Amino acid sequence: MGMQHNQFLKISLLVISLVTLAACSSTSETEEVIEDNQGSSSSGSSASTTSAVSSGGQLTQEEIRAQNALRQTVFYFDFDVAEFKPADRDTLAYHARDLAANPGNRLRLEGHADERGTREYNLALGERRANGIMNYFIVNGASRSQIEVVSYGEERPSQSGQTEQAYTRNRRVEVVAR
Repeated sequence: MGMQHNQFLKISLLVISLVTLAACSSTSETEEVIEDNQGSSSSGSSASTTSAVSSGGQLTQEEIRAQNALRQTVFYFDFDVAEFKPADRDTLAYHARDLAANPGNRLRLEGHADERGTREYNLALGERRANGIMNYFIVNGASRSQIEVVSYGEERPSQSGQTEQAYTRNRRVEVVAR
């Protein structure tokens, strides 16, 4: 419950800040449209203002989706599985497109596993998980030179303990900017 509440607060703050930003940019677009249309009738001016604001709103929704996707930097895996979850495809695609659009950006994919299995097996599993995400990034436009892959296996648990919840939190790949 605490984790969900914390994530809800983060998303709420993001939405509020983006809406505020959108409101500021919409206001400046509206002022520019009104300045441009001072010589024309008021009905023409309001039509231009409406179209400027609505097209800005569509861009803002897409920007919100992209920003939310890029803020998700931890991807969880099922037990003994190296393939990322299908539900993460869209979010990972946003990361790949962001890399493709910013060739100077570099990131590290850190693969992790829970403590079950041998140390060697878990290092290999963490690497397979990170490589799976790297390959998805490349297929979706990122360059191999932008991505470093590291596996920590079971050595850096996100949550200690031998509960299913701890195991679930530890089976992950983290996307780290570098």
